[in-house]
Amino acid sequence: MYRENTLSISDAKANEEQAIHQTRKINRSRLKEKLTSRDTLIIIGTLSLLIGALILVIVLQPYFERLHTERMQSFWGITLISAGFILLALKVAFLLYLVVLYIRYKSVKSVSDELLPTATVIVPAYNEGELVYQTLMSLAKSNYPQEKLQLISIDDGSRDDTWQWMQKAKAELGDRVAIFQQPENRGKRHALYRGFNLGTGEVFITVDSDSIVKEDTLRNMTSPFVVNEKCGAVAGNVRVLNTRKALIPKMLNVSFAFSFEFVRSAQSTLGSVLCTPGALAAYRREAVMECLPDWINQKFMGQPTDIGEDRAMTNMILKQGFHVLFQRNAYVYTNIPEKYKNLYKMFIRWERSNVRENIMMSKFAFGKFREESTLGPRILLLNQWLRISLAYPMILLMLFLVVTHPVLFISSTLLGILVFSSVQALFYAKRHSVSESFWAYPYSVFYAFSLFWITPYAIATANRRGWLTRGLSSK
Repeated sequence: MYRENTLSISDAKANEEQAIHQTRKINRSRLKEKLTSRDTLIIIGTLSLLIGALILVIVLQPYFERLHTERMQSFWGITLISAGFILLALKVAFLLYLVVLYIRYKSVKSVSDELLPTATVIVPAYNEGELVYQTLMSLAKSNYPQEKLQLISIDDGSRDDTWQWMQKAKAELGDRVAIFQQPENRGKRHALYRGFNLGTGEVFITVDSDSIVKEDTLRNMTSPFVVNEKCGAVAGNVRVLNTRKALIPKMLNVSFAFSFEFVRSAQSTLGSVLCTPGALAAYRREAVMECLPDWINQKFMGQPTDIGEDRAMTNMILKQGFHVLFQRNAYVYTNIPEKYKNLYKMFIRWERSNVRENIMMSKFAFGKFREESTLGPRILLLNQWLRISLAYPMILLMLFLVVTHPVLFISSTLLGILVFSSVQALFYAKRHSVSESFWAYPYSVFYAFSLFWITPYAIATANRRGWLTRGLSSK
C-alpha cells in the first residue's frame, strides 16, 4: 500500500518552484563573490577557442570533404564512417530518452513529522580534521524530529586530529551524537558496516565527513520511503562546496549539477538510479540487512573489495526488486579535490568501481529481477557498457588521427565539445545561473585533453585495490 503525501500536487509544484528560485539566488550570490578576473579570462579564452574551432571547421570544409571522399573509397573507411554515424545516432537517441524521462520526474516532498520514519545517520571519517565537525554540526541543525534521529560518526583509524574534532562535536551535542573509533584503518566500507549494525532507525542515511547538508535534507531523503513502499534507496543531490578555493571545483560544479539533477532525475523516473552517492544516500533498513553479509564480504577477482561501496549497495538493493530514487530537493554540499593529481585518482576509483559493478549488474539485470518493466534499467546498463567498450577503440582512433590529420582532428574535437557542452550549459543556466553555466566549456576542454585516459586505464587496472585519495592531504 502507498501512503498519501501530505501535500497536494499543486502545493508540491509551488514549493519546488520556490526552492529552484531560492537556489538560483544563492548561486548568483556565490558567483558574485567568487568570479575573479582570472575566471573571466579563462571562460572568455575557452569560448574564443571553441568559436575559433567552429570557424576553422568551416574554412577547412573542403579538406573534410576530401577526406570523407577518400574514406568512402575503401571498405575500412566506409565501416569507420558508418560506425561513427551509428554511434552519434545512439548518443543523440539516448540523450533524447533521458530528456523525456527528466520531464516526467518529480521529487517527493517532505511528509509531516508524524509520518517521518526513525532514521540513523552514519558519518564515516578518515583524516578529515575539522571537516567532520562541520558535517556533524550541520546534521544536528536539521529540522528532523530529534526523537526520531540517531546520529553516529565513526573514525576509521585516522592519523590526524579527526578524533579530536569528533570529540568536540560530542561535547557540544551530547547525547544527540554517538562517536566510535575503529582500532585501525580498515576502509569506508567497514566503518559503514559498523554503523549499520549499531543503527536502530527504519532508514539509514550515509553522509561523507567532508559534506554539509541543508536543514530540510534529511526529511526530504526519508520521505520517499514513506510514500513508496517499493523504495529501497534514495540518492541525494550532490553539489560542490569548495567552489571558492580552486579552479577545478568551480568547473566541476556545473558537471555535478548536470550529472545529478538531469541524469539521475531521468534514472529516478525508471526507479533505477545506478548509484547512490557516498556523499548523501539513504537506504531502507530491511534492504540493507538483506544484503549486508554479501556487501561486506564482496570480492573482485578473488580480492576483498574496498572501493565502490555505494554502487555495490545500490546494485544489491536493485537486485532485490526495490526501486532506487533520486531526491532533487535533498541537497548536500561536498568538498572535491582541488589538485589535478587527486582529481584523476578520484576518477580512477570511480571508473574501476563502474567496471566492477557493471559486471555485477549484468548478472541480474537481464533477468526478471522486479515486477515492473526491466527495459529501462537494461538500457541504462547497456549505455554504460557501450561507453566502456568504446574506450580502447576511441583512444586508438584518436592517436591515429592526431598523427595523420592533427588540425582536422583538433578542430572537429573542439567543435564537438562546443555542441555537447552547450547541453550542460543550457541546463545549468535554466535551473541555476546563466553566468556560472559557462564553466561547462572549460571543464569539457580540460577533461577531453587531460583526463581522456582515465577510463582505459581504469579498465586495465580494475582489479587493483586502494582508495587513492585518502592521505593526510586529500585535496
